[in-house]
Amino acid sequence: MYALATTSPAMPPVYPVLPSPLTVQALALGQEAEVLAFLAARPLHTVIIASMIRDNGLVNPLNRGAFHACRDAAGQLLGVALIGHVTMVETSSDEAVELFAELAQQYQTAHVILGEQDKVSRFWDFYGRAGQSPRLLCRELLLEQRWPIEVLEPVDLRQATLDDLDLIAPVHAQLAFEECGVNPMEKDPIGFRQRVAQRIKLGRIWVWIEQGKLIFKADIQSETPEQIYLEGVYTHPEERGKGYGSRCLSQLSRTLLASASSLCVLVNEQNPKAQQFYRKAGYVMRGYYDTIYLQTVH
Repeated sequence: MYALATTSPAMPPVYPVLPSPLTVQALALGQEAEVLAFLAARPLHTVIIASMIRDNGLVNPLNRGAFHACRDAAGQLLGVALIGHVTMVETSSDEAVELFAELAQQYQTAHVILGEQDKVSRFWDFYGRAGQSPRLLCRELLLEQRWPIEVLEPVDLRQATLDDLDLIAPVHAQLAFEECGVNPMEKDPIGFRQRVAQRIKLGRIWVWIEQGKLIFKADIQSETPEQIYLEGVYTHPEERGKGYGSRCLSQLSRTLLASASSLCVLVNEQNPKAQQFYRKAGYVMRGYYDTIYLQTVH
């Protein structure tokens, strides 16, 4: 399904034209309300791009890509896509998927394509004809947690500060390397530390630190009023098997669910221990996701 492909010329983008009334255009500042209303129809599956828009607006270098809209002849919004370092598409229209895929073929510096399994498969049917070649495919389970949450013994869990950056960044980089085979501290050390620092400033990294040891951490990768998406959940190897991870997750979940309807995580299909950890905590499977890491074009 995800076969190797050739490459196509890079930017500037040329918007594809199909024999249909659908059009694709770059989104601009000031259109956030319309886009967020569209994404709110499926909050669990759109939390990443909705959070990015809430944080940065539709046009911002921090997005590391460009947002585009697909509209019908009447101007009705049918789909939204982020095309760039991370490529994600939200639409139920196969024609819109094809238009977004042809546009994405022109961006030859993408890192990853992420989305629900069926949507990524349809996207790849078009994108794979002339896009970047796949480097690694990860199938993941989307797990969700809602109330009630089991109350366990509390720990000294707190929001991280910039003083914790040197403890957090190497761990987060190692988790990324284990997942995708690329260490961001080696590929982009300055940019990576800046992004981790920005997440700390936003209050989105929670830690338990004792005597200079990072025992537990968890990142809020994305959040909206309805949904919070967690990633980078980590327990120090020397402290595993003691129930610390469960205690921290229980405490964090109860804190975060005071301001959101549910929490979600993506867990690699090949990681049964992690799946067991989250299911024990009360997470329920909601679907399959595919993450396609792309070959870098030189």
